[in-house]
Amino acid sequence: MATNRTFTMIKPDAVENGHIGAILAKINTAGFKIVAMKLTQLSKRDAEIFYGEHSERPFFGELVEFMTRGPIVSAILEKENAVEDFRTLIGATNPAEAAEGTIRKMYATSIGENAVHGSDSDANAAKEGAFHFSGRETF
Repeated sequence: MATNRTFTMIKPDAVENGHIGAILAKINTAGFKIVAMKLTQLSKRDAEIFYGEHSERPFFGELVEFMTRGPIVSAILEKENAVEDFRTLIGATNPAEAAEGTIRKMYATSIGENAVHGSDSDANAAKEGAFHFSGRETF
Protein backbone atom coordinates (compact mmCIF):
# COMPACT_ATOMS: atom_id res chain seq x y z
CA MET A 1 0.00 0.00 0.00
CA ALA A 2 1.38 3.42 -0.98
CA THR A 3 2.11 5.98 1.70
CA ASN A 4 2.13 9.72 1.48
CA ARG A 5 5.78 10.33 2.43
CA THR A 6 9.12 9.93 0.74
CA PHE A 7 12.72 10.84 1.49
CA THR A 8 15.12 12.87 -0.62
CA MET A 9 18.63 14.23 -0.47
CA ILE A 10 19.97 17.04 -2.58
CA LYS A 11 23.44 15.62 -3.18
CA PRO A 12 26.81 17.39 -2.81
CA ASP A 13 27.13 18.15 -6.54
CA ALA A 14 23.82 20.05 -6.65
CA VAL A 15 24.62 21.86 -3.39
CA GLU A 16 28.07 22.86 -4.70
CA ASN A 17 26.54 24.09 -7.95
CA GLY A 18 24.00 26.30 -6.15
CA HIS A 19 20.87 24.37 -7.13
CA ILE A 20 19.22 23.98 -3.69
CA GLY A 21 16.66 26.74 -4.24
CA ALA A 22 15.75 25.68 -7.78
CA ILE A 23 15.33 22.02 -6.76
CA LEU A 24 13.20 22.94 -3.74
CA ALA A 25 11.08 25.16 -5.98
CA LYS A 26 10.45 22.24 -8.37
CA ILE A 27 9.53 20.04 -5.40
CA ASN A 28 7.06 22.62 -4.09
CA THR A 29 5.59 23.31 -7.53
CA ALA A 30 4.99 19.57 -7.95
CA GLY A 31 2.75 19.66 -4.87
CA PHE A 32 5.05 18.16 -2.26
CA LYS A 33 4.96 19.51 1.29
CA ILE A 34 8.28 19.54 3.13
CA VAL A 35 7.71 18.02 6.59
CA ALA A 36 11.39 17.80 7.61
CA MET A 37 14.52 19.37 6.15
CA LYS A 38 18.10 20.15 7.08
CA LEU A 39 21.48 21.03 5.64
CA THR A 40 24.01 18.53 6.94
CA GLN A 41 27.07 16.53 5.93
CA LEU A 42 27.33 12.77 6.03
CA SER A 43 30.28 11.22 7.83
CA LYS A 44 32.05 8.35 6.09
CA ARG A 45 30.43 5.91 8.52
CA ASP A 46 26.94 7.36 7.98
CA ALA A 47 27.34 7.12 4.20
CA GLU A 48 28.55 3.52 4.49
CA ILE A 49 25.52 2.64 6.61
CA PHE A 50 23.02 4.54 4.46
CA TYR A 51 24.30 2.94 1.25
CA GLY A 52 25.09 -0.42 2.88
CA GLU A 53 22.98 -2.37 0.38
CA HIS A 54 25.55 -1.40 -2.25
CA SER A 55 28.62 -2.35 -0.20
CA GLU A 56 29.61 -5.24 -2.48
CA ARG A 57 29.19 -3.22 -5.69
CA PRO A 58 32.28 -1.88 -7.46
CA PHE A 59 31.11 1.75 -7.20
CA PHE A 60 30.58 1.69 -3.41
CA GLY A 61 33.84 3.44 -2.48
CA GLU A 62 33.29 6.19 -5.04
CA LEU A 63 29.71 6.62 -3.85
CA VAL A 64 30.77 7.03 -0.21
CA GLU A 65 33.55 9.46 -1.20
CA PHE A 66 31.13 11.52 -3.30
CA MET A 67 28.39 11.63 -0.68
CA THR A 68 30.81 12.79 2.04
CA ARG A 69 32.68 15.45 0.06
CA GLY A 70 30.30 18.25 0.99
CA PRO A 71 26.96 19.20 2.49
CA ILE A 72 23.64 17.68 1.49
CA VAL A 73 20.07 18.78 2.06
CA SER A 74 17.97 15.94 3.43
CA ALA A 75 14.19 16.16 3.50
CA ILE A 76 11.02 14.21 4.06
CA LEU A 77 8.31 15.10 1.58
CA GLU A 78 4.58 14.54 1.81
CA LYS A 79 2.07 14.11 -0.99
CA GLU A 80 -0.39 11.44 -2.02
CA ASN A 81 1.54 8.67 -3.84
CA ALA A 82 4.76 10.37 -2.74
CA VAL A 83 7.37 7.75 -3.68
CA GLU A 84 6.17 7.15 -7.21
CA ASP A 85 5.41 10.81 -7.94
CA PHE A 86 8.81 11.90 -6.65
CA ARG A 87 10.63 9.25 -8.69
CA THR A 88 8.86 10.65 -11.76
CA LEU A 89 9.83 14.21 -10.80
CA ILE A 90 13.53 13.40 -10.39
CA GLY A 91 13.87 11.29 -13.55
CA ALA A 92 16.18 8.45 -14.50
CA THR A 93 19.42 7.90 -12.58
CA ASN A 94 21.36 8.64 -15.75
CA PRO A 95 20.59 12.28 -16.61
CA ALA A 96 21.16 11.52 -20.30
CA GLU A 97 18.15 9.18 -20.13
CA ALA A 98 16.02 11.40 -17.86
CA ALA A 99 12.87 13.00 -19.27
CA GLU A 100 12.90 16.69 -20.12
CA GLY A 101 11.96 18.89 -17.19
CA THR A 102 12.98 16.36 -14.53
CA ILE A 103 15.35 17.39 -11.76
CA ARG A 104 18.14 15.10 -12.96
CA LYS A 105 17.79 16.24 -16.58
CA MET A 106 18.10 19.84 -15.44
CA TYR A 107 20.71 19.63 -12.65
CA ALA A 108 22.65 16.35 -12.76
CA THR A 109 26.01 16.14 -14.51
CA SER A 110 26.49 12.36 -14.71
CA ILE A 111 25.12 9.02 -13.56
CA GLY A 112 27.43 9.24 -10.53
CA GLU A 113 26.72 12.88 -9.73
CA ASN A 114 23.00 12.87 -10.31
CA ALA A 115 21.93 15.80 -8.10
CA VAL A 116 19.25 14.15 -5.97
CA HIS A 117 18.29 10.93 -4.22
CA GLY A 118 14.73 9.68 -4.04
CA SER A 119 13.49 6.66 -2.10
CA ASP A 120 12.57 3.71 -4.31
CA SER A 121 9.86 2.21 -2.09
CA ASP A 122 7.59 3.11 0.79
CA ALA A 123 9.61 0.87 3.12
CA ASN A 124 12.89 2.55 2.13
CA ALA A 125 11.31 6.00 2.43
CA ALA A 126 10.40 5.28 6.05
CA LYS A 127 13.82 3.75 6.80
CA GLU A 128 15.79 6.55 5.12
CA GLY A 129 13.71 9.29 6.73
CA ALA A 130 14.24 7.74 10.16
CA PHE A 131 17.99 7.51 9.48
CA HIS A 132 18.23 11.27 8.94
CA PHE A 133 15.54 12.67 11.25
CA SER A 134 14.37 12.11 14.80
CA GLY A 135 10.66 12.19 15.55
CA ARG A 136 10.88 15.74 16.91
CA GLU A 137 12.37 16.97 13.60
CA THR A 138 9.43 15.80 11.48
CA PHE A 139 6.16 17.69 11.27
